[in-house]
Amino acid sequence: MTTPTMTSRTVTRTLRLGTRRSALATTQSGWVADLLRARGHRVELVEIVTEGDVNAAPLATLGGTGVFAAAIRKSLLAGEVDLAVHSLKDLPTTPEPGLVVAAIPQREDPRDALVARDGLTLGELPTGSVVGTGSPRRVAQLAALGLGLELKDIRGNVDTRIGLTRSGTCDAVVLARAGLARLGRLDEITETLDPLQMLPAPGQGALAVECRADDAEVVALLSEVDDADTRACVTAERSLLATLEAGCSAPVGALAEVVEGEDGLELSLRAFVGSTDGSVELRRSLVGPVAAPERLGADLAAVLLEDGAEHLTGPEERPPATAHTHWDPDPAEATGDRPPLAAPTDSRPEPTATERAT
Repeated sequence: MTTPTMTSRTVTRTLRLGTRRSALATTQSGWVADLLRARGHRVELVEIVTEGDVNAAPLATLGGTGVFAAAIRKSLLAGEVDLAVHSLKDLPTTPEPGLVVAAIPQREDPRDALVARDGLTLGELPTGSVVGTGSPRRVAQLAALGLGLELKDIRGNVDTRIGLTRSGTCDAVVLARAGLARLGRLDEITETLDPLQMLPAPGQGALAVECRADDAEVVALLSEVDDADTRACVTAERSLLATLEAGCSAPVGALAEVVEGEDGLELSLRAFVGSTDGSVELRRSLVGPVAAPERLGADLAAVLLEDGAEHLTGPEERPPATAHTHWDPDPAEATGDRPPLAAPTDSRPEPTATERAT
């Protein structure tokens, strides 16, 4: 990634960046702070403790994944901080009144990663091996592979989760590769999982920088660290998720990529919806114009719903669709942040004839 340059939009005040205190949250916030500092802005991190950080109860009993965003949003709306950084995969798909995601910087590798005992890959794990994950999306796709694995629900930070493989509690754990990359722990990965086996969560690997919608100064300066390709990809993925949440509650995986098409750049979107026992899996893809990511996501979601996704449901502990958040806690965090991105709105042109379902 290129080093950013100074900007004429440098603000005179010190920007207060609200962050959770977990290692990954502070690392991600520090990375964004450095992007802004390189442009001449003064930034200080302000630690905010959320209920999810101090309460070890299951997330569903705390009110779902949005529990991690509540305290940060409250501080942001109260003017106690000026901006916040969130893992985009953990954000509800509906907007929070008064807030806006003003920047989505360049995305890290969105794939999932396996950390296994003895350096084993997924295919090398013996039948009956215990694989830990807190994500029904991963459970559904691992079960669909038919490898005879025992899938164990786990929670905790990176050290806790990887420690399960060292203690013998689990033979392997699955984590977001991006989180391990940001923590400098890529050497502990025994296999990066191909999206053909494991599609990531919508928005995985991307960060969302949120601020008050009426703070024009901060909105303007954050636009400088926004990455257009990343925003297009995650917008398509989250549009798919938002549409599916209205029609099914099954685990969802999605990955969009900007690719070279016959007539120039196109947006390719792949998606997965399945049952957590692995008995049903739907995998579909669609290609459309980069300029209409919301429509592409909604259209692919419609294909999945027509093909039976509306009849699939996730685990009983998953929050209802009305919670407006998909149940896929970030295993690289102590728990995972959960704030909002603006709901998909499509003011762009209708998709062209180049769109195709496969």
